Amino acid sequence: MHLTVAIIARDEERHIGGCLASVAGLADEVLVLLDERTADRTGEIAAAHGARVIRAPWRGFPAQRNQALALSRGTWVLFLDADERVTPELAAEVRAVLQTLPSACNGYRIPRRNLFFGQTLRGGGWYPDHQLRLLRRDAAHYDERRHVHEFPRLAGPPGMLHGHLVHLNIERLDELWIKQSRYALAEARTLAEEGRRARWRNFLGAPAREFWRRYVRLGGWRDGALGLFLCLTMAWFEVVKFAFLRMLAPAPSSNRRQGATGTH
Repeated sequence: MHLTVAIIARDEERHIGGCLASVAGLADEVLVLLDERTADRTGEIAAAHGARVIRAPWRGFPAQRNQALALSRGTWVLFLDADERVTPELAAEVRAVLQTLPSACNGYRIPRRNLFFGQTLRGGGWYPDHQLRLLRRDAAHYDERRHVHEFPRLAGPPGMLHGHLVHLNIERLDELWIKQSRYALAEARTLAEEGRRARWRNFLGAPAREFWRRYVRLGGWRDGALGLFLCLTMAWFEVVKFAFLRMLAPAPSSNRRQGATGTH
């Protein structure tokens, strides 16, 4: 098989049908790796669209992606999230790339448009938001030590496509809060496992830097009031991340005091 479209999903009945419709006729195989905790009709909808649905225990995003690579039958794998759509321009470009193989690249980055509350963002780091998603299966691997924002290690430099993914990123305020809380916790876990500790200056410096980076350097101001709100939100979740880190990896001062007491 030439191309597998692989989707990792949990409770995505609202989005999975549109995602699969956007890749109809593109791939030789569509694989949906379904979190076994799924409680809605995601699996049934995916199967009705002709996907091969496999339920699996949840082991984290990078581990799930590695499992999807192992289960895929295609030489190439296009990873999608259920809330993403492949534009006709991107589908045509992927077909053209696969028809001209062998390629000098083992993977391709794809620009992505992010929609928040129905508005397509132009700044703040949300565009062009390149994603390394079209991968030669035997040349890519995900680092399973990363808990969030995973990316594949690729044999050789990636190429670049120009057609877009469309990401229906956030549609409700509670969805934004839940998603960013999960990301903050996952990032804190990664930092804790790397031996990082939260310092008091992180609670001021990190959010200030994040706001400046997104709103000023990356042009979040271009998206008006929504851009300002989102940049402030991302800055706030830097505070949340370091609060989580402080809980996960408390400063070892108590251990030092105990050690000092034991020497007397």
